[in-house]
Amino acid sequence: MNTPASSSEGCIDTSVVGEVLQICINRPAKRNGFTPKMFRELGEAYTRLDDDPDLRVGVLCAEGAHFTAGLDLPSMAPLMQRGEKAVPAGLVDPLDLGMEGYRRRTKPMVVAVKGITYTLGIELMLAADIVVAAADCRFSQLEVQRGIMATGGATLRMAERAGAGNALLHLLTADIFDSTEALRLHFVQQVVPAGEELAQAHCIARAIAAQAPLAVQATLHNVRKAIEMGPQMAMQEFLSVQQGLSRSADAAEGLRAFVQKRPARFQGR
Repeated sequence: MNTPASSSEGCIDTSVVGEVLQICINRPAKRNGFTPKMFRELGEAYTRLDDDPDLRVGVLCAEGAHFTAGLDLPSMAPLMQRGEKAVPAGLVDPLDLGMEGYRRRTKPMVVAVKGITYTLGIELMLAADIVVAAADCRFSQLEVQRGIMATGGATLRMAERAGAGNALLHLLTADIFDSTEALRLHFVQQVVPAGEELAQAHCIARAIAAQAPLAVQATLHNVRKAIEMGPQMAMQEFLSVQQGLSRSADAAEGLRAFVQKRPARFQGR
């Protein structure tokens, strides 16, 4: 998976910290602009998170001063013109769009953003679950400035989080906005001093990893279903999902830990 950072195409580095998989965007010389190779490796990293039973949470971050300036258009334009995706079919889609032929992520993803976080950077963080932003972040969804449309989920998720008017204000003007505005619009969940974002993202990831994995994944799925299909559809799963979870070894451990007044030790079973 790991590739020397000197590669002109960039790479996605991965490292395991306890039960957390850190996924790092690594092309700082080009403000972490995404090439097809990086997209493919990102899909592979997300798939590794889902497939490894010892991993419970992902943290997405970046090398250098910036999260990402977005797509490396010269290398990505041919794929866009052919209507192709850079992530191979069969992998987990980092943009989590639910497109045919692609898997959806089932484990939580926490993102730490900093500096320039443009276009794809916003879409990757909106496709994740919890975002910690450095106070120095600059955000822009500037596709219309390049003659294209945001197709990584921004048109869907910005409106869902902030309302159509707030979404279109930024989608149609290609303006640059700061972390305070991103927090107001619910694009990020926490803003911390620059340099503290990764540590805080790992703090959140560790807290999630300490919970019962099956319950975490079921909760994540139900929230997603409520957003995409509506509350009525999500509520229809309540009884059956709770029945299954309540019969798990982790639920029994949770009950024992409650009675014995100690931290639970969950196994994901």
